Amino acid sequence: MPKLKINGVELEVEKGATLLEAARFLGFPIPTLCHNDGLSPYGACRLCVVDLGRGPNAKMVTSCTYPAEDGLEVFTHTKRVVETRRMLIEMYLATCPSSKVIQDLASQYEVTQCRFEPRNDDCILCGLCVRMCEEQMMAKAIGFVNRGDSRGITTAFDIRSETCRLCGACMYICPACQMRCPANTIDSPICNACVNASPPCVEVYDHAMCYLDPCVRCVTDIEAETVAAKAALAAESNE
Repeated sequence: MPKLKINGVELEVEKGATLLEAARFLGFPIPTLCHNDGLSPYGACRLCVVDLGRGPNAKMVTSCTYPAEDGLEVFTHTKRVVETRRMLIEMYLATCPSSKVIQDLASQYEVTQCRFEPRNDDCILCGLCVRMCEEQMMAKAIGFVNRGDSRGITTAFDIRSETCRLCGACMYICPACQMRCPANTIDSPICNACVNASPPCVEVYDHAMCYLDPCVRCVTDIEAETVAAKAALAAESNE
C-alpha cells in the first residue's frame, strides 16, 4: 500500500487511489467541477490541481487523475495552486455566471473580479452529463462534438436521440443546471454575496480552511432582505 504525505500529514492508502481521494480522506477540501465519485475521472475542470514536491522542481498535477504513489509529497493549497484555481474560477464565471456552484466557489476563494469577457454559454464542458449518460444510464445519448472554441455537447447529428429516455440525469449532475445564483445580476458575472459573510467554520489550518458545502448563507440573507423590504413597504402603506 502506497505511503505518502499530504500537507505534511503521513497516510497510507489502497493501491489505485487518487490524490484527490487521499486528500479528502484527510479532510483537505479540494474543489472540483468535473468530478463525481460514481463516474470515471476526467480532469477537465483543472480546479483540483495540487503541487507535487517543493520549490522550483514542484510540478502541478490534477489530483483526480493522478495516482497516489509511494513517497509522494503533496501540497493542496500552496500560493501557486490557489492562484491557479482563482484564475480558473474567473474563466468559469465568464462562461456560466448564473451557476450557484461556481458563484459559491468564487466567494470561497475570494474572487472579486472577472478579467474575461462574459460569454454566458451555460456549459463549462466538464463532461459530467456525457459520462453520466454513458456510465450510469447506459444510454450514450449525448457526446462531445468539434474541438477548440467550437467544442460542445449534443446528440448525434443534432437530432433527437432514440436512446434518450428523458430521465433528466444529465441536468441533475450538471453544475450549471443544479441551482441558479439568486443574487447574480446582468451587470456583472460575479455575485460576491457570500464574500462578506462570515465563514461558518472558524477553524483555520496552515493549508486550508473548512467551509460549509454547499453554502446557503447568501440565499438566507436574500430571503431575510426580501422579508424586511416587504415589511417596510407594508409599514409605509399603513401610515
